[in-house]
Amino acid sequence: MRGLIPAGGEGTRLRPITHTSAKQLLPVANKPILFYALEHMAEAAVKQVGIVVGDTREEIRAAVGDGSRWGLEVSYIPQDAPLGLAHCVLIAQEFLGEEEFVMYAGDNLLGRGVASYVAEFEADRAAARSRAPDGGPAPPAAQILLSPVPDPHRFGVAELDRQGEVVRLVEKPSDPPSNLALVGVYLFDSRIHEAVRAISPSGRGELEITDAIQWLIDRGHRVRSQVVGGYWKDTGTLEALLEGNRLVLETLEPRMDGTVDSESRIEGRVVVQAGAEIVHSTIRGPAIIGEGTRVEDSFVGPFTSVHYGCELVGSEIEHSVVLEQSRIVGVAPIVDSLLGKQVDVSRSARRPHAVRLMLGDHSHVELA
Repeated sequence: MRGLIPAGGEGTRLRPITHTSAKQLLPVANKPILFYALEHMAEAAVKQVGIVVGDTREEIRAAVGDGSRWGLEVSYIPQDAPLGLAHCVLIAQEFLGEEEFVMYAGDNLLGRGVASYVAEFEADRAAARSRAPDGGPAPPAAQILLSPVPDPHRFGVAELDRQGEVVRLVEKPSDPPSNLALVGVYLFDSRIHEAVRAISPSGRGELEITDAIQWLIDRGHRVRSQVVGGYWKDTGTLEALLEGNRLVLETLEPRMDGTVDSESRIEGRVVVQAGAEIVHSTIRGPAIIGEGTRVEDSFVGPFTSVHYGCELVGSEIEHSVVLEQSRIVGVAPIVDSLLGKQVDVSRSARRPHAVRLMLGDHSHVELA
């Protein structure tokens, strides 16, 4: 089985951060989101992975390289514009060939990875082939992953029969047939290539993967489903990114590779990476402090990730993500925030009551 990771999206809902950074490389628990997908591919014994890239292709290529750090062989598939997930399959046909493949959206977080879902898809197909002489059900052409959500009208939603086979997919329905939303992970055999060639662009001008899967269903091909275990998060908005950061931080094992002085307190599940210094400060987990970062006379609260080379002095921050080489001096409290690379935030003589920020790279803010 091969892997396909769409990573060409522009990340408009995360601007201004994504004006200068690929959304798939924004860090969650100090690791780029895209790296979680690559790790999950490797865990599923996928060896060859194609990454669909757009305007940020050079940044993604520089971060991922040839994939060897994960034991993968990574190829890059250029996409001139983000024209939908089905378009990603369409332009990747030469790379995919006739192989089965797993498609994993590059800005999704899936708590349990994909190894078990890949294994079950392959097992179902193998069992169906072995039953073929007896006239049993045909091998599935696709498998979709689903997650129950409280607001299904905001998602693509699946309608299932009693056997869990997919009957119908509905995009953002006003009257949802179920509460099961499509997760950004799909498994396909080669029949999907005919489907993506056959469909037309949607009203928003994209080739929708839901339309391609519905095309398979309408022609009698089996599409199986599984409800995911663990968490799933599409990190396309500030709120979702912060929530994804929280979910991953809650799974971290505490580790202390930096230095903590005797006047500091480490509470709960905290990772202090190599070269980091904690001076006269409190770090309350779950939290992670990046390499070479200095935290002095400060409080870093739960669900916060501070990347490498940062400086926090006389400040308080919680439920936030701070990208590399940023500086926060004398600001308290910062909450529910995303700060870009090399951001500088300080305060004047008047201290604000609270601050909630989303700052692009190289910003400089003085709070009065």
